[in-house]
Amino acid sequence: MKIVEDFRAHADTEKAKKQEAYLRDQFKFLGLPTPVRRELSKSFLKEKAQEKVIDWQLIDFLWSEEEREFQYLACDYLRKMKKYLEATDLPKIYQLATTKSWWETVDSLDELVGYLLLSGKIKSPDILKWSVDENFWIRRIAIDCQLGFKEVTDTELLSSVIRNNLGSKEFFINKAIGWALRDYSKTHPKWVAHFLSENEEKLANLSLREASKYL
Repeated sequence: MKIVEDFRAHADTEKAKKQEAYLRDQFKFLGLPTPVRRELSKSFLKEKAQEKVIDWQLIDFLWSEEEREFQYLACDYLRKMKKYLEATDLPKIYQLATTKSWWETVDSLDELVGYLLLSGKIKSPDILKWSVDENFWIRRIAIDCQLGFKEVTDTELLSSVIRNNLGSKEFFINKAIGWALRDYSKTHPKWVAHFLSENEEKLANLSLREASKYL
């Protein structure tokens, strides 16, 4: 596949070492900075978008490749094609989120789940189910999938998914709670302040600190 060849042809060993260290040496990298990756993939993504249907075989292939840039390419592709997502794709997103999981890919995938929710293709019960999943990355997506929703945020859902995760010792969950509340505080600071007041004793210090940033 030409895009794979192009990525590998621009590999930079020194940059790769730094990228690998940043993600705690969990993944191999080619050493492509984000601007380089996006420039290399621009034509490829434009061409694939003309198909107007999501190529899940491509995504599975990219996710199976060793170097992390290929998972990033899969995420870039899915974001570009998100309007073609359907409720039946939710299990596929789940599989991606629970395979080679770390915050950078998971946080790309929560935008896709958010799109499905906002478009009405999935409903609140789907998100509530994810909010109590045994995998904390799935719970993180449930908490953060409404980022950027502003006035159309479903506050009942937001409150429920956060309450379902109060008392967690997991850093990435408590960080997600803080981010979700901080983001919504830009739209409705009084709601967030009230939520913090009601749940102060159960919220982790990290969540409180993040959520209070703009209050």
